[in-house]
Amino acid sequence: MKTFAIFTIIFIFSAAAFSQTSIYTDLDDTKCKTLELKEDEGGSYKGECRGVAGYKLHVLEGDLRQSIDVVFPDKTVHQLRFWEHFYAFSAVGPRAEWRMKNKKPFALIVRLNVSEDVEDTSKTTSYLIVSKITKDFACITDVVKPSKDQNVQARKLADASVNNPCMVAESEK
Repeated sequence: MKTFAIFTIIFIFSAAAFSQTSIYTDLDDTKCKTLELKEDEGGSYKGECRGVAGYKLHVLEGDLRQSIDVVFPDKTVHQLRFWEHFYAFSAVGPRAEWRMKNKKPFALIVRLNVSEDVEDTSKTTSYLIVSKITKDFACITDVVKPSKDQNVQARKLADASVNNPCMVAESEK
């Protein structure tokens, strides 16, 4: 009986050590450091937001379209280029969700609100963009359409993203 109890305790601790968790980063421009700001026609913005485990996020805006770059601890920048997947006006949500395992990020989930109705740009569709983060690069693997279990779907896809290929942008098809 003692052996079973010890095994159970070891299993619980080892399962907890390898389980996936989420940590969030605020993407609001008031919470991020402004790196560039041009207020001319079309305008542009680049902000740096605190991340996790030495990673950071850059929020980019140009021509009323937003995207995210993932900045690795070694300072290399990996562009996700959301605007190559959606041509309409867009804005990232208020925060990004890092999926973590063993205190390292392996995936990122970001909400992207897209104005797909050219007649009424105030009507938006809210997608969740899932990106994998490997030791060498970051790329988009999935786009989750709105549904009642959209967040659950995005987390499942993020947790499996290491095995998923990078998506090809519309401009590359």
